[in-house]
Amino acid sequence: MVWTILTLQTVATAFPHDTRYPPFTVPTRPPPEAVVHRPCPRTHPLAAGRALGGALAALTLTVGGVAAASPTHAADPNLVRNAGFENGLSPWTCSADSGTVAASPVHSGTAALLATPAGQDTARCSQTVAVKPNSAYQLSAWVQGSYVYLGASGTGTTDVSTWSPGTGSDWKQLTTSFTTGATTTSVTVYTHGWYGQEAYSADDFTLTGPGGDPTDPGDPVPAAPGGLAAGRATSSSVALSWTPVTGATGYRVYQDGTRVQEVAGASATVTGLAPSTSYRFQVTAVNAAGESPRSAEITATTTAGGGGPAVPKHAVTGYWQNFDNGATVQTIGDVSDQYDIIAVAFADATTTPGAISFTLDPALKYDEARFKADIAAKHAAGKSVVLSVGGERGTISVNDTASANNFADSAWSLMQKYGFDGVDIDLENGLNPTYMTQALRALSAKAGSKLVITMAPQTIDMQSTSAGYFRTALNIKDILTVVNTQFYNSGSMNGCDGKVYSQGTVDFLTALACIQLEGGLDPGQVGLGLPASTRGAGSGYVPPSVVNNALDCLAKGTGCGTFKPARTYPGVRGAMTWSTNWDASSGNAWSSAVGPHVHGLP
Repeated sequence: MVWTILTLQTVATAFPHDTRYPPFTVPTRPPPEAVVHRPCPRTHPLAAGRALGGALAALTLTVGGVAAASPTHAADPNLVRNAGFENGLSPWTCSADSGTVAASPVHSGTAALLATPAGQDTARCSQTVAVKPNSAYQLSAWVQGSYVYLGASGTGTTDVSTWSPGTGSDWKQLTTSFTTGATTTSVTVYTHGWYGQEAYSADDFTLTGPGGDPTDPGDPVPAAPGGLAAGRATSSSVALSWTPVTGATGYRVYQDGTRVQEVAGASATVTGLAPSTSYRFQVTAVNAAGESPRSAEITATTTAGGGGPAVPKHAVTGYWQNFDNGATVQTIGDVSDQYDIIAVAFADATTTPGAISFTLDPALKYDEARFKADIAAKHAAGKSVVLSVGGERGTISVNDTASANNFADSAWSLMQKYGFDGVDIDLENGLNPTYMTQALRALSAKAGSKLVITMAPQTIDMQSTSAGYFRTALNIKDILTVVNTQFYNSGSMNGCDGKVYSQGTVDFLTALACIQLEGGLDPGQVGLGLPASTRGAGSGYVPPSVVNNALDCLAKGTGCGTFKPARTYPGVRGAMTWSTNWDASSGNAWSSAVGPHVHGLP
């Protein structure tokens, strides 16, 4: 037995104190793993990690000339399931609902783990993997963020952990290895952040070594999926989604009792169906151990071969906030039934020109599977859910053919993934009518006649038919659902009679809507956009009674102010509000008053 001794003085000299890092706050409880596998919580993680790493590197032990078990070769299969999070979060579980799957940043593929420590929770995400006793394994993962850990517990020998002090925007690969004990048949691999740190990302986990017996109690046949729901239906397809099952590596879709598809994630679109036909669907979960019982059966009906969007003649649109700005935090399922169109705000720009992505804000702690199921439930109730592109700070640019195609391709992909019925264009920094028209027509060619397209221009954007927004709306008039102009945050504006009207009055709403009604849009494509409360916008809030009076003035010629349109527009679509969250903060006072009035228009 040969020992190489490293003195404490050597370690201290090798790693002097680094003053670039802030003081470390001592947590009020011990960290989740034993301190021997991570920096001592009383010391800044970087300094302690360097010291421990240096000591371990210098300490070498050989017994009888036989070295410790070496890592398995690269050809071994990866034992981690859903290692790149391409199929959602399952079978990973995260402490305190701290983890979600994000489309950006990613190390490879289209998804990665995004987890956020909070308070005394380090955002620990883990899964249990079947292994063999007395076997060597190598574990690695790519991480991004400050103080990100990778480890394995339950090894039966010495549990291991490694960490990165901070990678900034760069990805770093963490690697460690371990040997299982004489009776070990499963281990838990995990990653986590650190107390008081920002969110971290992890992707592309790898565990190589001998695979365990998948029929062991640690990896049983999965349970039957729950939450099966039908989403968007066309004349030839039905979108399905369900709740992910722990331990499942895939799912099988059954149509009228016959297996028609096998997918990796918790959603699928069944195609090749006949128009106006009802179909029965079930789903099972599978893994190496076998197939689960079938889920509860649902029935879904395809649409007719033609026709326009399945939106009511008179509709209420509400924006749902995918962020917390002080308004009531909601799920899609929480949104009042008075809303016929729910615009999810907002899509994100990507590094590909024109392309968009969408990720649930981790601060909402809203599981992706539930989000999809809530959208499907809204569909079942006759509602439409669209993805809004833009917002006050939106930077998506569609200004050539390539970016137009990228927009259409990415929007269609998100519609298929989440069940969105279409898109809302809310680009408040302007748009190119030529190429936005091209993008929306390309999307329409993919989605078919049931595509829902809404717009939310500012008042200045709809003052003249020569403006970019107005031109775009007229260019796609045959596939456009509704333009909900933001009649707020604008000050005084010209009406269709050439007079100037003050914001926040019936005259302002009716005289400016008149420009669109007389400028070429159908009445059913015109909606009035207003804040749900005084906190929803900087200016322009009016009581619901004023919104209702303006709608009556346009539709019936009653309730007008000093301005009265030369004719009535009974088909006027309805009203929109920013936002369903601000509405909920006021007890849904806006939708409770405006919703029934809109639905009662002639």
